[in-house]
Amino acid sequence: MRLSVLDRSRTRAGASHADALRETVEFAKQAEALGYHRFWVSEHHSVPGVAGSAPTVLAAAVASATEHIRVGTGGVMLPNHQPLVVAEQFGVLESLFPGRIDMGLGRSVGFTGGVRRALGHGKEDAEAFGEQVRQLLGFLDGSQREHPGVHAFPAEGLRVPPFLLATGSGADLAAELGLPLVIGAVRGEQRMLDAIGRYREHFRPSHWSPYPYVVLSATAAAAETAEQAERLLVPEAWASAYSRTHGVFPPLRPAEEVLALDMTDRERALFTDAMRGQIRGTGEQAAAELDALARRAGADEVLVTTSTYDRAELLDSFSRLAVSFFNRTATTANARTVSQM
Repeated sequence: MRLSVLDRSRTRAGASHADALRETVEFAKQAEALGYHRFWVSEHHSVPGVAGSAPTVLAAAVASATEHIRVGTGGVMLPNHQPLVVAEQFGVLESLFPGRIDMGLGRSVGFTGGVRRALGHGKEDAEAFGEQVRQLLGFLDGSQREHPGVHAFPAEGLRVPPFLLATGSGADLAAELGLPLVIGAVRGEQRMLDAIGRYREHFRPSHWSPYPYVVLSATAAAAETAEQAERLLVPEAWASAYSRTHGVFPPLRPAEEVLALDMTDRERALFTDAMRGQIRGTGEQAAAELDALARRAGADEVLVTTSTYDRAELLDSFSRLAVSFFNRTATTANARTVSQM
């Protein structure tokens, strides 16, 4: 089973957005050394706590700084853009870094009305996501006919693997178009499993993917002890709670500062809720839990996204997780081989 990384270029209290972007590029180099399969970056607009607003630009920087790890987006929010422009951007990336670029696509729009107006795209654009994806794929393989004579050079004819980031009905679109699916348990594990089941049942083979392919997105933190791993999740959980009470997703703060806060009852409830369902423990514990979730989902790959205030602790977490996860899957594969002899 493959193990990959999604990094959202989180900002930290006392540091700049530029710091966060440079740290993302450095993190990608470290993830490559640890054996991760992909390194994806995300798209967020006008969010103080996230520096990644131009994923294809950041993906170019990541690909330039690495040698073999696959690089992509998790994802480009297609309703914010014209399909022709997105196709061209990925065509440039694939031309410069052949065989290493992934095109992850999502349907989210700006978080607030002001952001949506500034982008020139509203919630109604998200309703046309299916048609936008079809047009984008058509620009890549040369099959689009809505705009006669228009070609997405240098993308046309290039093989840029598309992935659909989805929950619920989005999984149905991935099945209909024959695309790999990226999904997480953001609405509960059972709803995720149900969506994956529908995806596999209704999948239509395509030239993009001849068979269903499921990438499971999950948050996981690993440290020397389970208690230390839990502290790694505190800064992001508080940022989530803060965003739901103040309407702004803030930079990350140290765990000790968060735990010392005098939270309101609502903030405390939201913070506690944000801590639930996250995978945490020693390397072995976190890897075992992540592996078990992936097997329940029948996933082909796991995409880990974790944010915390201390970058050294973050890298240590990904290192422990990689070592334990790869050892675990290798042991399982060897056991299967022996049983078949």
